[in-house]
Amino acid sequence: MHYKNGREAKVGDRVVVPNNGKPFIGLLSEVNAGSDTCNGQVIPMPASSHYVTLKEILHVDDALAKG
Repeated sequence: MHYKNGREAKVGDRVVVPNNGKPFIGLLSEVNAGSDTCNGQVIPMPASSHYVTLKEILHVDDALAKG
């Protein structure tokens, strides 16, 4: 499983989810390698969880990197 930019996705990663123009930072809590969409669960910091498509999101370190 990989993020939008190719970085390997790992449970416990902090991620940035675009969320239809209202991005949030969350914690990747579950991955499902058997699916191409809705294959990860993210718990927003701090609150409930969302199912996401990992290839549409970024690890928080990559999102915050200057480049």
